[in-house]
Amino acid sequence: MHKTYSLRNARTPTAAQLQNPPPPTASTRGKFFGKGGIAFAFRRNAAGAMGPDLSRKLSQLVKIEKNVLRAMETAANERREAATQLSLWGLENDDDVSDITDKLGVLVYEMSELDDQFIDRYDQYRLTMKSVRDIENSVQPSRDRKDKVADRIAFMRYKEPDNVQKIEVLEQELVRAEAESLVAEAQLSNITRSKLKAAFNYQFESMIEHSEKVALIAGYGKALLELLDDSPVTPGETRPAYDGYEASKQIIIDAEAALNEWTLDYAQVKPTLSFKQEDYADYESESDSDIERAHAQGEPHEEEQHGEDGDLWNNEEGAPVHAQTTTTTTTEQTTVAV
Repeated sequence: MHKTYSLRNARTPTAAQLQNPPPPTASTRGKFFGKGGIAFAFRRNAAGAMGPDLSRKLSQLVKIEKNVLRAMETAANERREAATQLSLWGLENDDDVSDITDKLGVLVYEMSELDDQFIDRYDQYRLTMKSVRDIENSVQPSRDRKDKVADRIAFMRYKEPDNVQKIEVLEQELVRAEAESLVAEAQLSNITRSKLKAAFNYQFESMIEHSEKVALIAGYGKALLELLDDSPVTPGETRPAYDGYEASKQIIIDAEAALNEWTLDYAQVKPTLSFKQEDYADYESESDSDIERAHAQGEPHEEEQHGEDGDLWNNEEGAPVHAQTTTTTTTEQTTVAV
């Protein structure tokens, strides 16, 4: 996570990276045509070069997300092939290695199935953002029409200032164009916020489900590894007979049951915020109860005597008299630790 809350600066090493330094960069990363390859760069630039100016950046985002989906689909297919190959390799080894690698292949294959589910739900996020792009495309003509009428008025005032009648007609047309554009801009503003929230709810909920189910699989995979005897043997010494078939089978059954029973309510990882959101909700509930109690006693509550800007209203004259009060705001409600 960027400690500076920006993508423009280098990342600060995390606590896990300081404890266990990350390995070198993978040798399989692209070196000749950039991180995404030449096809990725072509699709991204082509999406931003066409279409209305208002929606070009979002068009690039939608196209990049499509490339992300393709990459994840490729990774899921490769993981599925890797699981099958792991099982085939272990078949030619001893009984314990053969059984454990077969069960590990089942878990790895299940991870690829989770990747497929994640891809389907991630695409819902992309399609929702794509709908915002379509709305931006529909708003652009109203902007262009308004600008075009304004330019015609400026041209007429410069070339034919005496043609008052035509200028008045254009000004009326400009008023209609501005009203149409104002409605379109308001709709775009409202829809953008609702769609943005819905889109990333799709993404984050799918990420939570995928990551926690993968963590479950990893936990059961480590349990399988405990059945493998890795104690060294001397030359000529035979290992004890492997008797973990039933245990390994039960681990797979338990893993399947845990994955089937998991819901979002069982999520283990919860965000830890540096400010307490419930404090404000508690304050509001206490304030409401105080007002109701004051109404029951027939007395005006202190908050009802203050305006929206903290003004104390004079009941006789109806004029606000600013109360000289000192407001103390807790750091938990006003500041976020950086």
